[in-house]
Amino acid sequence: MVDPTAAVPRPGPDAQDGGEAPTPPLRPGHYDPADYTGCVLRSAAETGVSPQLVMTVLYNEAYKPHHPLLERLWQWWKPGASFGVGNMHRATFEQIRSTYGLSKQWHDLRDDPAFAIHAAALYLKDLDRSLPERHVRRYTRDELLALGYNAGERNMRAFARGVPPGPMARSYLRRFRANQGRAASTLGKGGGSREAAAE
Repeated sequence: MVDPTAAVPRPGPDAQDGGEAPTPPLRPGHYDPADYTGCVLRSAAETGVSPQLVMTVLYNEAYKPHHPLLERLWQWWKPGASFGVGNMHRATFEQIRSTYGLSKQWHDLRDDPAFAIHAAALYLKDLDRSLPERHVRRYTRDELLALGYNAGERNMRAFARGVPPGPMARSYLRRFRANQGRAASTLGKGGGSREAAAE
């Protein structure tokens, strides 16, 4: 009998190159971003973003159960729902897909955690490009990128200028700050953020 919790080979972030990467399956009733550390490290290296930033965003987005069947049911009830372990909305995904020529579709995010993580890393990369180098000192660059991931690029740029975030963005930022240590521990190091790497 096959162990349903065993890692199975799945296509990598975008199987255009035909490469295979082992990705743990999403199991009903259980989702832990730590299971996808390898995917986070690969996608962070490929996109040039901080692995701690990507992992912390995954912890922030782990508030709902991530499983393909549950996400299909959720979409039936709420057609505009976000998909995948990165909770990406369709408009954001289509922008990333167009920019990077991804061959997979939005609905593939729910079935392929490695692809969902790669899409999240690509979005963080784009947000990083659009964020001015100079910003208000109350936020780190990674905090602003996380706010952008949650609230969108335009809002991120406004927060960088000093516009105060609304209640939902503030809640997201609190969770992000609380999850940073957990993400660093998961990645097996005490840092990994842009600021830590610069020291």
